[in-house]
Amino acid sequence: MPKKILVIDDDVDLIEVLRLMLEKNGYLVIDAQNGTRGYQLVEKERPDLIILDVMMATWDEGFEVAQKIRNNPKLAATPIIMLTAVSQQMGIRYDKDEETLPVEEFIEKPVMPGTLLNIIKKYI
Repeated sequence: MPKKILVIDDDVDLIEVLRLMLEKNGYLVIDAQNGTRGYQLVEKERPDLIILDVMMATWDEGFEVAQKIRNNPKLAATPIIMLTAVSQQMGIRYDKDEETLPVEEFIEKPVMPGTLLNIIKKYI
C-alpha cells in the first residue's frame, strides 16, 4: 500500500505540482486548501506525512495547525514538513531546531523536487 501524504496549502497550483511529483514517485496524495480542513483530514485519513504551508487564511495558520497536531496524542508522531515562503514574504527567519517550531523540517519555497523527495524519504 502506498504511503499517504497530506498537502495543506492554499495554492492550488502548488498542490497539483506536488501531487504530480509525489504520485509519480509512488505516494498517495490527499490535499486541503486551509488549516481547518487539513486538520480534519489528519484526524480522518491518518497520513504518513504532512506537507504544510504557513500562510493561508492568516499569516500563521500553518503554525497553529502544526501545534494542534502535536497536542493531539493520536496524531503527534506524524512527521510534518513545513514548506513555505513566510520568511521571504514576512522577513521573519525560522530555524527548525527552535523548540517553538513543532515540525521535522522547515523548508523555504521554492524547493527542488529531488531535495523535497529526499527529505520525505527521511521520514517515511
